[in-house]
Amino acid sequence: MMSSTFVMVHVGQSTESQRNLEHGIETLSWGFPEEKPEYKDARPRFAVLATGASPRVQLANWLQDTATLYLFQVRGGFYQGSAWHWPDEEAERRLKYPQRFGIEPLAKLENVSLGPNGPLTEAGSDAIRRSGTDRGMGKLVQMPAQRLLELAGIPFDPADPEDVPLDKSPGFTAEQVEGKKKPQRRRRGAGYISDPKKRKAIEEHAEQLATAHYEGQGWTVEKLGKPYDLRCTRGTEERHIEVKGTTGAATSVELTINEVLHARDEDNTVDLYVVSDIKIDTLTEPYIPSGGTVWHYRDWEPAEEDLRPRKYEYRLPDLTA
Repeated sequence: MMSSTFVMVHVGQSTESQRNLEHGIETLSWGFPEEKPEYKDARPRFAVLATGASPRVQLANWLQDTATLYLFQVRGGFYQGSAWHWPDEEAERRLKYPQRFGIEPLAKLENVSLGPNGPLTEAGSDAIRRSGTDRGMGKLVQMPAQRLLELAGIPFDPADPEDVPLDKSPGFTAEQVEGKKKPQRRRRGAGYISDPKKRKAIEEHAEQLATAHYEGQGWTVEKLGKPYDLRCTRGTEERHIEVKGTTGAATSVELTINEVLHARDEDNTVDLYVVSDIKIDTLTEPYIPSGGTVWHYRDWEPAEEDLRPRKYEYRLPDLTA
């Protein structure tokens, strides 16, 4: 079987660790306290965040235990973050997890055997254990993805199991995190930021960067908001710009059905302009955003395999009929 590079991570059961796990799932980002040499040129394709089993045991005992595994596809490689992103980073106003990467939720697997009867190789299972004794630092391991994908019910091409169709994977949300010490504060949805002032500051900063970019190329830019963010004109040319911003990684973004339909309309020329790793100073009034890394997708049209529905409109049965 083909092997892929995995990042194996142990997440503790403390309230802080579980809250960071929720936030990482919501914002599609994960990070570590420091860079390690093996991260430098690594291009992991999957990540497993495991919780529920104590790592401070001998390997033989560890392999007899079970854990909850959160399976992710890794988007992009490791990068050095500069924005406070996790709740404890903002509370302490310092970078605690600067070594980061983007994560896309694929499946949550509960009560998974960490031994030979489970989907992990012994090296992969032990990597989680070693992560738990090393401040949750990720451990890289080569391991086939097939058994995990099969257990999750995710279809894949045996010749290329790394090409996972997002629309065929179940995914999961932060609300499905189940630790012994449940965080009290609940949020909603992937990428959602609970502070409306912070959310607005991030959106406006991303739009300002996009506006400056297109104006620098000779476009006249009009801010609309709906059905798309920016309308750019240059002579007889017209281009519509959808803008997204985040303090985390550039992994995926939330789209409305109207945004998808607009981008797929052959009469429209649409760009997607994403700004990740935006810094926000929340001690000022108003909040001050700065920095960010730009990801520019020209002539953008979202493909079906890259979309996963998070909401449905349900038509109620007609009880009067």
